Amino acid sequence: MKKLAILGSTGNVGTQVLEVVDKYPDKLKVIALSANGNIELLKKQIKKYQPMFVGVVDEKKAFKLKEQIKVPVFFGEKANIQIAELEEYNTLVNSVVSLAGIEATLKAIEKKKNVALANKETLVAAGEIVMRKARKKGVKIMPIDSEHSALFQCLNGEEIKSVERIIITCSGGALRDKTKKEIEGATVREALGHKTWAMGQKITIDSATLMNKGFEVIEAMWLYDMPIDKIKVVIHPESIIHSMVEYTDASVIAQISEPDMRLPIQYALSYPERWEAPIKRFNFDKNLTFKEPDLKRFPCLGLAFWAAKELGTLPAVMNAANDFMVAKFLAGECRFGLIYRTIKEVMEKHKNIKNPKLKDINESIDWARREAQKIFNKKL
Repeated sequence: MKKLAILGSTGNVGTQVLEVVDKYPDKLKVIALSANGNIELLKKQIKKYQPMFVGVVDEKKAFKLKEQIKVPVFFGEKANIQIAELEEYNTLVNSVVSLAGIEATLKAIEKKKNVALANKETLVAAGEIVMRKARKKGVKIMPIDSEHSALFQCLNGEEIKSVERIIITCSGGALRDKTKKEIEGATVREALGHKTWAMGQKITIDSATLMNKGFEVIEAMWLYDMPIDKIKVVIHPESIIHSMVEYTDASVIAQISEPDMRLPIQYALSYPERWEAPIKRFNFDKNLTFKEPDLKRFPCLGLAFWAAKELGTLPAVMNAANDFMVAKFLAGECRFGLIYRTIKEVMEKHKNIKNPKLKDINESIDWARREAQKIFNKKL
């Protein structure tokens, strides 16, 4: 039985992880749950799944929760790390949003726990450190998102040296059919109107800028030990092919399914087995289309390729600046077009540190946030 510690259990991915637990209670058991501050939903989850431990990042809400339950509650910024340090679980599901999941992932690896990873920032900001430690400790990192689950399946059993390139598909986001001018002035409502996937607000905005796809490019480099010049992004609006691998003999292997996050979540938890999934079957009644991404309309993808080529602390800086600007946009404090321009300026000002230690990454993240704030204030 897999014993799960689920970080971010009240979020979009976390709740879907628990749907998989509901379907397979004889195979999956919840040991720990954590949330940022949604204690009302967390209380319902505690009642249903009876975890041994709980974590809440928001300290005030954590103290309020402690008065209402008998389960031990970790609280504050270190709550997720404390859960990752526990002995009682064997698989960490990391679905917390933003950079907060890096240290928790590293702690789980140190404890030789397998990791089901939905937190993109872990590998974007600290991929070299995380994968090096995972290899050293013999820990398996299983990707939860649909694209990397697809790549994992397409690569399974094949030799990496036989890969010509990997092709990451992209729906194009909520603004894919807009002009450059329309994108620049897109409203929060427009940018959140994703046509295929139902996701949290942060990742939906990242999908609208295509920064999310850029994150996936950098993740793929680390997960599959793939150079950047062997990674391609294609727009595939139907979101039926979730990614592909082309081999040296010109064969292309693709993973196909209806868009439903429960499938990659379940596969990450069931591997190497395959369990029946409660999703719609694909019946080949759709036309599938592909086109190149337009970097003039979606320049954030270009920033990510730049960061992927340079590596060092630049991806972490890009990530932190993006976090800051997406939060400002969602709060209605800036235009959509300012997200790209601010990230670009922060990256241009950064003194990149090659082969960074975790301390270098954390300091670069803090610097990027401060610099983004300065630039943002000047542009108001």
